[in-house]
Amino acid sequence: MGHIRPLYRPGLRFLIPLVDKMIRVDQRVVTLTIPPQEVITRDNVPARVNAVVMFQVVDPLKAILAVENYALATSQIAQTTLRSLLGRADLDTLLAHREDLNSDLRTIIEKQTEPWGVEVRVVEIKDVEIPESMQRAMAREAEAERERRAKVINARGELQASEELREAAETLSKNPPRCSYGTCKRSWNWVPTRTRPWCSRCRSTSSRRS
Repeated sequence: MGHIRPLYRPGLRFLIPLVDKMIRVDQRVVTLTIPPQEVITRDNVPARVNAVVMFQVVDPLKAILAVENYALATSQIAQTTLRSLLGRADLDTLLAHREDLNSDLRTIIEKQTEPWGVEVRVVEIKDVEIPESMQRAMAREAEAERERRAKVINARGELQASEELREAAETLSKNPPRCSYGTCKRSWNWVPTRTRPWCSRCRSTSSRRS
């Protein structure tokens, strides 16, 4: 059924009509959009996930001889790999650790496309859609977590304030302030006599005045 001639570089080429056939292979980076895939995560949450794959033909002979349509084959491998890998991950991993999943997807897909002379450059998960009921549940959980953190912060603030007041009270008890008799009398006029703190200066001043 014929033979393969050496690769032609870009330029002017002459072909024999009805005998020669030229196949052009684009060696630029190609962007391939993966349609939304229905996925059930490891924790039984249904989701719709789409992704984008960027690949490049690095060996045109392999791309033509090893597979009938390398672009379509790469797309099919990407779809099946996406469903398989995300089905083994839980929802939290899918939402919070996309970079790790992207790296794993790229490694698995490229292992399949390497014999075709296709190199996978980038795999990115674009959108993750989950049911509205799950979205509302996650929103309630996030709100509860924010309220819990706010209560913890308030409790820490009250504890710190109480410790500072205790330290101030201990300092004043060890070193009572000195004041004039009139100032001390006005300041502590509302305190019962038996519970008033003793001020040596005020006591001495009061004794001299009496």
